Amino acid sequence: MTRATPFAGDPRITPDLVREHNLSPEEYRRIEAMLDRAPTFAELGVFSALWSEHCAYKHSKPVLRTLPTTGPQVVQGPGENAGVLRLPGGWAVAFKIESHNHPSAVEPYQGAATGVGGILRDVFTMGARPVALLNSLRFGPLDDARNRYLFAGVVRGVADYGNCVGVPTLGGEVDFGPSYSGNPLVNAMCVGLLKEVDLIKAAAHGVGNVLLVVGARTGRDGIHGASFASEELTRESARRRPQVQVGDPFTEKLLLEASLELIASGHIVAIQDMGAAGLTSSSAEMAAKGGGGVGVEIDLARVPIREPGMTPYEILLSESQERMLLVAKADRVQDVQAIAAKWELSATPIGRVTDDGLYRATWGEQVVVEIPAQRLIDDCPVYHPEAAEDPEIARRRASRPTPNTKHLAPDEVLLELLDHPPVASKRWVYEQYDSTVRASTVIGPGGDAGVIRVRDADFALAVTVDCNSRYVLLDPYEGGKAAVAEAARNVACTGARPLGVTDCLNFGSPERPAVFHQFREASRGIADACRALETPVTGGNVSFYNESPEGAVDPTPVVGMVGLIAHAERAVPSHARVTGDVVFVLGETRSELGGSMLWEALHGFVGGEPPRVDLAAERRLVDFLVAGAAVGLFRSAHDCSQGGLGVALAEVAMGGPYEEPGFGLDVDFTAYALRLAAVELLFSESHGRAVVTCPPERGGAVAALAQELGVPAHRAGTVRERGGSLRIRLGDGEVSHRIGRLRDVYFSAIPRRMGD
Repeated sequence: MTRATPFAGDPRITPDLVREHNLSPEEYRRIEAMLDRAPTFAELGVFSALWSEHCAYKHSKPVLRTLPTTGPQVVQGPGENAGVLRLPGGWAVAFKIESHNHPSAVEPYQGAATGVGGILRDVFTMGARPVALLNSLRFGPLDDARNRYLFAGVVRGVADYGNCVGVPTLGGEVDFGPSYSGNPLVNAMCVGLLKEVDLIKAAAHGVGNVLLVVGARTGRDGIHGASFASEELTRESARRRPQVQVGDPFTEKLLLEASLELIASGHIVAIQDMGAAGLTSSSAEMAAKGGGGVGVEIDLARVPIREPGMTPYEILLSESQERMLLVAKADRVQDVQAIAAKWELSATPIGRVTDDGLYRATWGEQVVVEIPAQRLIDDCPVYHPEAAEDPEIARRRASRPTPNTKHLAPDEVLLELLDHPPVASKRWVYEQYDSTVRASTVIGPGGDAGVIRVRDADFALAVTVDCNSRYVLLDPYEGGKAAVAEAARNVACTGARPLGVTDCLNFGSPERPAVFHQFREASRGIADACRALETPVTGGNVSFYNESPEGAVDPTPVVGMVGLIAHAERAVPSHARVTGDVVFVLGETRSELGGSMLWEALHGFVGGEPPRVDLAAERRLVDFLVAGAAVGLFRSAHDCSQGGLGVALAEVAMGGPYEEPGFGLDVDFTAYALRLAAVELLFSESHGRAVVTCPPERGGAVAALAQELGVPAHRAGTVRERGGSLRIRLGDGEVSHRIGRLRDVYFSAIPRRMGD
């Protein structure tokens, strides 16, 4: 093996330099043993990036292996740029969710925008055309000016990038809580469509085949982005602003079209996004995935750069956006360049596939990196951290809020909840997104799940993202189950059969036993729920070290789910639509106020036992919602979650954001859940529940199907006139509000706090 030599001007490798690269002394000794020498500065950068938590999953791999990842619908599971599920008619869906938390904390606009760009590339490198974007966002309370700044910047970054590329944003979620003040969470999800036969992967193969860089030139932005994402945020983190990438959505659009044409052309054998760790990760992972002695050799002096004097180290580790690495057949390089030129992009040969099993980078004739390709990826250390629950969490789980002097009647509580930012309408967010571009949207943001029609086919896809971090904080196992169960309910409410999951697991430092306990138990809950609902995990992202000087974020394992609606015209919206329809409440309501919006909004308290998830009951409810929608039983269906039945009924009545004036509802609960007090009945957050409306003549069929499938169904009331009132009769009183009043509170809560 040729020994790599330092590049002119490289610093000497010292313990301090190793520490600056987030490598432990033990990891550095492991590197020296692998190379049988000290690494060059460029090699140190390569190991720092690829052995970072963000790239290597060195604390999470053993836990991730416990997730169910197979099933008859799985075409591609974890390990590629995106997971792929089988659809009817030879179609397939590629989808994935990833985090861009740390960049968004120091530069919210570009951090969020480049998060969208990265997840788009993950999907179209599979050969899939992106058809939908979603996002899951978390911020600190909006009474703080910095949180408002981060919120506004992130939303604008997400909107501008997706809108410019021309992919509709179909849904998402936004939540607020004190733990996110120092460390907002920005998770982006993309869904794409392809024909299964057109699937392409990222494994380099074919000795002598040529590696080409396609797209934007390489600059100094984003250097050490992967390692930055693998450390805690501090008060000095704002200085890392130069490590945040800068996005160009117009170049991304050209790269998307060029990549799909190149994949279809047959000129290339592999393609890989230059995401985290840039050229380093894309080229090294391509070599490792090739297996069997495959190596790559790249000449860094050939890489197109946009800043003079860039060194091999900088070129390898830059995370400049809108770049792709592909492997072309040796005799097709000019064909590849012609297609790239058609889309106003350059395609520059920088290397070749070899058969010596080495990952080699040169600067002209000088070798600056030479590492065994397979070992670089496979020999990264794997850790098994200690896990133990924080006693403070156990104490909170056993506690209840202290009664305060603010005693509100149920009708006043409902208004308080609708005005609470985690519950209130997120219209202020999604009205900044283009949700209808490409004209395939069936149901846009503001309901249970987004729905998009598959062109040239009869079916549609429902997509959603979900997580209730309060439940996960109080009981990680139940919270993990709940994230999957709610995602499945949301998808099923549209009439879609849940197919599969991608997850973005956001936690604090895995080196703290309390955090690793949360991660392990939440993952166990996700795994059990996915098995019960037959929704395998096809990939995703683990984001650790979401900590600031104020502490770790609440554990937030976000679940993205895709479901299939057999006939697009049968998609079911969330809101009441016709006067005279019958209202059914499905599922069982129990006294479960732990972790509830009621306790948080009224008492500022997050504690108690969160609601338990009965996976068998969830499966029955999903089956009922899907079966009923398939035969046209429902006029609307809406999941019951945060804020309980009170909020769910109000949302059904208020209608969508642009559907004024909504419909009145007359609901009678005098004979329902008699053991519960009015506040428990209305605001308990028991799982496994939904509200459906149906034509009066279909009420008997709804009740019969519910009985057949073992789903409790209470015929609760009737849809009344447009713009009427929500009236809920209780055993000891009544809740009554004009729909206009509810809409004013619900839709103005966030704009009012943002000064709009």
